[in-house]
Amino acid sequence: MSRWMLALLVCLSSPVGARAAADLSDFGFHQRPGALVPMDAVFHDETGRPLRFGDLIDGQPVILALGYFHCPNLCGIVRADLFDALGASGLRADQYSLIALSIDPAETSSDAATAKREDMARYPVTGADHAWHYLTGSQAAVQRVAEAVGFSNRYDAVLKQFLHPTGLVFLAPAGRVSGYLLGVGYSPGDLTSGVARARSGAVGQAAVPVLLLCFHFDPSTGRYTLAVTKVLQIAGLFTVLTVGGMIGLALRRDRTR
Repeated sequence: MSRWMLALLVCLSSPVGARAAADLSDFGFHQRPGALVPMDAVFHDETGRPLRFGDLIDGQPVILALGYFHCPNLCGIVRADLFDALGASGLRADQYSLIALSIDPAETSSDAATAKREDMARYPVTGADHAWHYLTGSQAAVQRVAEAVGFSNRYDAVLKQFLHPTGLVFLAPAGRVSGYLLGVGYSPGDLTSGVARARSGAVGQAAVPVLLLCFHFDPSTGRYTLAVTKVLQIAGLFTVLTVGGMIGLALRRDRTR
């Protein structure tokens, strides 16, 4: 997906989702480069151990993925894309910390442990057991981190799903937001540069806003991957229209000359 393309990509499939689309701007990443995350916020890791958010940073750049472990939609795809890109990036597990933070206060350390065990089985990485952290916590603690990084979400009681944006946040070792990768489909180079920038403590510019909402389920197929298909189709259409427009403008300039 072209990074210069400003696109609003929304995958909503139900009347409830359609109503939620009335003000989609509330559910994008409100990017806050340079913001400090609450280092004293307390969570539980996959073993049930309580710890402060700052304990997991410990002088390393952090890749933060907010979602939830029982998500029926895009959260699993976000982690899968992340792990695929990490595997091809050449990054070692001792060069970063990965934090998968559940936004669902009903999820437990047992849910986190299951998710981590399954992810590590699919994507075996030496040292991942110490570098990858799967956290759960109270709504208040989660909200503190979410607000710090500009992550908006809402729970829909009818569909029993969270409406939230997809993407990754890079944190510098001091706990400040260094940069963002929005949507899905991460490249190894994006991760490498994001981790390197965070390690240096640099703060990048806000990313091109791409809003892909994790709030989609197709009851006719029982699958959620259709959401990504729609995104790629829309992105392809934008690309074709943009390239066609550029060619048309070039031809008009040639005729004018």
